[in-house]
Amino acid sequence: MTQKLFTKNYTLLVMGQVSSLFGNYILKFALSMYVLELTGSAAIYASILALATIPTILLSPLGGILADRVNRRNIMVTLDALSALCVLCAALMFSDSTDITVIGVLLVLLSVLGAFESPTVQACIPQMQTGDNIIKGNAVVNQIAAVSALIAPILGSVLYVTFGLKPVMAASVICFFITALFEWYIKLPNIPSDKRIGVVSIIKNDFLLGMRFICKEQSEIFKMLLLIALINFFVIGTAVVGLPYIVQTILGLNAEYYGAAESALGFAAILGSIAAELLTKKLSTYHLSITLVVLGVFLIPAGGVFLAPTSRITKYAINITAFCCMQFAACIFSIFSLSLIQQKTPDHLIGKVMAFVSTITICAQPLGQIVYGILFDRFGNAVYLILIPTGVMIFIIGLLVTRFFRKLDSKSLLVE
Repeated sequence: MTQKLFTKNYTLLVMGQVSSLFGNYILKFALSMYVLELTGSAAIYASILALATIPTILLSPLGGILADRVNRRNIMVTLDALSALCVLCAALMFSDSTDITVIGVLLVLLSVLGAFESPTVQACIPQMQTGDNIIKGNAVVNQIAAVSALIAPILGSVLYVTFGLKPVMAASVICFFITALFEWYIKLPNIPSDKRIGVVSIIKNDFLLGMRFICKEQSEIFKMLLLIALINFFVIGTAVVGLPYIVQTILGLNAEYYGAAESALGFAAILGSIAAELLTKKLSTYHLSITLVVLGVFLIPAGGVFLAPTSRITKYAINITAFCCMQFAACIFSIFSLSLIQQKTPDHLIGKVMAFVSTITICAQPLGQIVYGILFDRFGNAVYLILIPTGVMIFIIGLLVTRFFRKLDSKSLLVE
C-alpha cells in the first residue's frame, strides 16, 4: 500500500515553509537591492553575505544536536517567532547613518537562527515520510522554495520600488509569525533525553557520533558533501553575487529587471523539482554527474555573450536563460543528493547528519562570495573572464566525478 504523502503533519510543515520561504525571499531581495544601490560594490555586498553565512557554518552542528534532543516542532516555532522579532527590531532601528550596520547585524542574527532551523526542518521530513516519499517530500519542499523564488522577487521589487525597504520588512515579519502559527499545530513525539549526562558531554558525544557515521560508516556521504561544497563555491559566487551585479551594475538595469531574473530562476527551480519527482525511480546516482556537466556547459554562454557586440537586453536575456538552465540542473542534483543522505541515515542521527550537511556544503559559500565579489569588482568590464573559466571548471569536475558516482551506484546508495 502506498503511503500518503500529504499527512496532516507534513501539510502543516509545507504550509509553514510556504510562508517562511516567501518572507525570507522578499526580505533578502530587498536588502540586496538596497545595499547594491547604496554602495554600488559587489565586494561590499558579497562581504556582508559572507559575514552572515559564518554563524550557519559554526553553529549548524549544535543545531543538529538540538534537533535530535528536543521536540522538533517546538524548535521550529521558537526560531520562526524569534526571526520575526529580529526583523521587526531591525526595521525600528533603521536610520540613514546606521542602515548598513543594521542590515549586517540582522543577516547575522537570521543566520544564527537558520543554523538551528535548517537541520530541524530537514530532519522532520524523514520523520514524517518513508521510502520514495522522502524524495517526493524533499521535491515538494524544493518546489515551494522555487515558487517563492518565482513570486517573491516580483512582489518584492514592486514593494521596494514603490514603498521602500521598510514595508518589505513588515511583510517578512508577518510571514514569519504565520509560519510559527502553522508549526504550532504539528504533532511530533517528544524525544527522550538522558538528564544524567551533562550538556558538554552530550554535545561532545553527539558531535563525535555524527562525525563517525559520516566519515567512517558512510564515507561516500562525506565525499559527496565535499563535492557539493566545491560546486557551491562556484555556483553561489556566480549566481548570488554575480547575477545581481551583472543586471544592476554592469547592464545598468533597475530592480524590476533583477526581480524578473530572480522569478525566472524560481520557475526553473520549479521545473527542476518536478523533474526530480518524476524521475524518482528512473534517475540513478550515475546520472548525477551529468547534471554537473550541464551546469558547466550553460555558464559558458552567459560569459560568452559579453564578447559579442549585442544590446544590453540581449545580454540580459542570454544570461537569464543560461542561469535558468543551471538552476534546473542544480535543483535535480540537490534533491537527489539530499534524499540519498537522508535515506541512509537512521532517525536518531538525522538531525546531526543534516547539520553536518549544512555545515560542509555551506562552508564554501563565504569564500565563494568574497572571491567572486572581488573578481566582479576587478573584471566588471570583462565578466567573460569570470564566467567562462568557471563554467569550464564545473564541466571538468562533472567529468572527473563520473567514476565516483558509478561507485555509488554499485553500492546501491540511491533507492532504485
